[in-house]
Amino acid sequence: QVQLVESGGGLVQAGGSLRLSCAASGRTFSSYGMGWFRQAPGKERECVTAISGSGRNTYYADSVKGRFTISRDNAEKTVYLQMDSLKPEDTAVYYCAARSVTYYGTERYEYDFWGQGTQVTVSS
Repeated sequence: QVQLVESGGGLVQAGGSLRLSCAASGRTFSSYGMGWFRQAPGKERECVTAISGSGRNTYYADSVKGRFTISRDNAEKTVYLQMDSLKPEDTAVYYCAARSVTYYGTERYEYDFWGQGTQVTVSS
């Protein structure tokens, strides 16, 4: 069982930056593929970015390429999401997710564990 706790959300002006963190419990963090999803009001939850257990492989949705960066520190059992050049359309609840497979997934059903979510609001 893995427990995930996100932090770092908040209110920021367009063009600003935020860094989200997701702290995980468990002893084998490096064996989990990790993802960041977001869900805006009235929209489906979508995968924003994901990373493999080793950190060598990553995925980014087209909407965030060049602006968001995912990374992980397996010793600290933490995955990060650096968000730069934020836009109002990035406003959503951001969720951290873990899957019991080393490689990452990009679909919601591929993930086994979820954090509680953290709100990110970008004002124009």
